[in-house]
Amino acid sequence: MNAKGILIYIGIALLLVAGFAIAVEPNGASITKVSTSRASSTAPSSDAAYAGNLTELTITGSSITQSWQGYFGNVSGAIELADASGNVLYNWSLANPSGEVYASTNSSITWTNIQCFNFTATGTHDASGETAGATSLNGTNVSQLESAFGISPTDADGVDETFSNANNHAAFFTANLQFSAGECPSTDVYDSTGTGVDGNFEEVLMYEPTTTSVVYAALIESGAVNGFDNLDHDFEMLVLEDGHGSDTATTNYYFFVELE
Repeated sequence: MNAKGILIYIGIALLLVAGFAIAVEPNGASITKVSTSRASSTAPSSDAAYAGNLTELTITGSSITQSWQGYFGNVSGAIELADASGNVLYNWSLANPSGEVYASTNSSITWTNIQCFNFTATGTHDASGETAGATSLNGTNVSQLESAFGISPTDADGVDETFSNANNHAAFFTANLQFSAGECPSTDVYDSTGTGVDGNFEEVLMYEPTTTSVVYAALIESGAVNGFDNLDHDFEMLVLEDGHGSDTATTNYYFFVELE
């Protein structure tokens, strides 16, 4: 999509199902789009030119990213004990849920194989030697991912420039797989201070080798944390979207939630 820098506010609700003796996995989330906005153009400054003069100017400005879409919002839901037909034996409402919000361009993720994304993976997509809960060895690498979204290796808003935090995200679980603190590439999406703050609005870059899927994981804020707009949000996240050149097509993302 060529109009970039879009922020979409969404509300997510999920009912987690506990049943058979299998891993509790992220579940498809029901989303409601609350609002969409983008940065507005700023008025130009001017200077009175006079014949014969030489004037030195210091110019500052900004442009809207052509590589990323932003999402933020709140999460509600419950943990349920139910059967395959959706009949609920018991549930527990979550006033302040914790867990993760996930987004991917693939609607079907094999969550029990989820891994950390690896910027320097081989890119052969050979899943035979991969280990669930570890770092991808042969999956998509950063060069392939950036190329797929029209990003140049020298772009300031590239993938490795954005998910550049080393050893900086909290520990979390996905489908009963534990990811240690700082194990995956991550970023801190901006809070009310206007910058990324350690521990607030953490987002982790993940990979699933069976379906060769890139997965974005936003760690849910279980307490009151004000986001980029100085309002309380449960999550904030960035996802890739190609708006370079004449590309006006949109990219469809599917959302999942794992509540704790």
